[in-house]
Amino acid sequence: MNTQIIFILLSLMAIGSAVMMLASKNPVKSILWLIVVFFAISGHYILLNAQFLAVVNIIVYAGAIMVLFLFVVMLMNLNAETEPVKNYRLQFIGVISGGSLLLILLTFLMRTPVAQPVQMKVGESGLIGKLGMTLFQNYVLPFEISSVLFLSAMVGAVIIGKRN
Repeated sequence: MNTQIIFILLSLMAIGSAVMMLASKNPVKSILWLIVVFFAISGHYILLNAQFLAVVNIIVYAGAIMVLFLFVVMLMNLNAETEPVKNYRLQFIGVISGGSLLLILLTFLMRTPVAQPVQMKVGESGLIGKLGMTLFQNYVLPFEISSVLFLSAMVGAVIIGKRN
């Protein structure tokens, strides 16, 4: 029962944050709301006993990619004076196409039979220890090759960046 309540709270948090992300007029605030969505999704991963995915989601998406998005948005220096003129015809077409998509999705959901609730299986498939043992026992060579490729890509990026 507790996991259902946590699931519902995380789902409401994800949906509410996604709506706020879309409704926000400031791009920085929109990115911050997207970070909240990523944290809610990580909570869902933890409920599914996939702690590694939750940690990777927080580190990679909420950490690195969102910082990159914030950096790009702040680097672009979006001001209201430089904003292009709004085309109301395009906005009308967007509202019509979005409403059509919503109607199609609602029609599809109404015709789909309701599925029976799925019981979560508790196991070790999503745990970090099991993943690490599989990674370092069965896939050592591909793991090391990928690390060398990443290292060579970083060296190449530094060389290209220092060329000027």
